[in-house]
Amino acid sequence: MQKANVSDELSSHGRLRRHFTASMKSLLKSAAGKLKGSARRLFLAETVRELGPGGQTLVERELGWNRGTIRKGMHELTAGIECKDAFCLRGRKRSDKRLPNLLDDIRDIVDSNAQVDATLRTPRLYVKLTARQVRTQLIEQKHYKDEELPKRRTINTILNRLGYRLRKVKKTNR
Repeated sequence: MQKANVSDELSSHGRLRRHFTASMKSLLKSAAGKLKGSARRLFLAETVRELGPGGQTLVERELGWNRGTIRKGMHELTAGIECKDAFCLRGRKRSDKRLPNLLDDIRDIVDSNAQVDATLRTPRLYVKLTARQVRTQLIEQKHYKDEELPKRRTINTILNRLGYRLRKVKKTNR
């Protein structure tokens, strides 16, 4: 097994220390940057395996690769099983997922105050309420707690997603 472009030298403590050449560093970083997910982890693991003992420390120091990612890649390489990334399970859940009745309750409150476009050219519904007023009515009428409800900006987004537009309603000329 030939280890090209890795130079060896003795450190001041008498230990053997390895370095990558600049072209090898850029090549490995470029290749790793173009891969995603399991393919990237396998590439990192194969590179470390090729470097032999101390390879994880070397690539962490010289290339800035994460040792946790390398370990996961080594596990995938030896076991032959691909670890699935669960990006969808991260982060905070949407408010309509946490509070399943929220959308229906917002519709109940808003429908009584909505009116169609005065020109009847669009199917949009215009609401005379503000998002802050909708939030207040959810607390008063539907008995939600202040802490569990989303903030005003999120309620505004939900209203827009439901097809309601929070704009001043033009009075019709008779």
